[in-house]
Amino acid sequence: MPKSIIREYFEQLIITVIMALFLMTFITQAVAVPTGSMQNTINIGDHLFVNKFVFGKESAWLGKILPSTEIKRGDVIVFKLPSDPKTNYVKRVIGLPGDMVLVKGTRVYVNGQELPEQKVTVRLAGDYQHRSALEVVKENPAPAGARYKVYYNEREDGEDDDSEYHGMKFGVKEPIKVPDNSYFMMGDSRDNSLDSRYWGFVPRQNVFARALYVHWSFNPLDPDFKTTGNRILDLFLKANWGRSGTAVK
Repeated sequence: MPKSIIREYFEQLIITVIMALFLMTFITQAVAVPTGSMQNTINIGDHLFVNKFVFGKESAWLGKILPSTEIKRGDVIVFKLPSDPKTNYVKRVIGLPGDMVLVKGTRVYVNGQELPEQKVTVRLAGDYQHRSALEVVKENPAPAGARYKVYYNEREDGEDDDSEYHGMKFGVKEPIKVPDNSYFMMGDSRDNSLDSRYWGFVPRQNVFARALYVHWSFNPLDPDFKTTGNRILDLFLKANWGRSGTAVK
C-alpha cells in the first residue's frame, strides 16, 4: 500500500479521535441510569446522551459559538448531588428560582398550581415470561393449623412521610421559596425517588447537562433477562434496542 494512502488513513484516524474527544469533553456525554426514580421517562439500565453546552456553562468560549438556553421547568437534567459532587443524578426540574413549592403526599404545587404526576406503569406477575416449573424443596413445611404473628403499619394513601434520611425529614410540609440560582428537583416516580424533598435545592453550579435521548438500554436485573453465558454477547444480543433513540422529555 502506498505511503500516501497510509498517511491519509492515519490523518483521518487522528481527526476522528480529536473530534470524538472534543464532543465528549464539551458537547455530549454518555450517562447510565441505575435506578427507577424517573420511570417511565427513563428506565433502569437506560444509557443517555446528554447535552453539556445547552445551558451555556460548560465553556464560556463555546457558549459564544453554540446556541444555549435557560433552564426551564420540566427539563430533565443531569447534576451533581449537593452533598456528594462525585455522584451524578438525573431528575426533572420542578421549581425555578423564586417559585413557591408545596408537596402534600404525592401532590406537588408550584405557585399554587398543581403539577400533574407522570404516571408509572407497573408490570404484574403475570406479565413476566415463565422460566420453568418451581422445584419442590419440601412438602408441607408448616404443620396444619400453624399460627403466625403479622406486624404492619397502617398508612393511608397520600399521607405525608415523616421518616428521616441522613438526619433530614422527608417531605415538604409548607410552601418553600426556591432560592436564587437554585432549583427544586423531583423524580417522575414520586414514591420511589430521593430528590429535593430530602436533600434540598440544587445550586446552578451543580447543573451540567440536559438529557437528550436513550442511545442504549441494558438491564441484566430485568426478570425477563436470559443470559447467553457470554458477557460480551449479552451486551449486544440482550440489549433493549427498542429504547434506542427514545427522546427524553
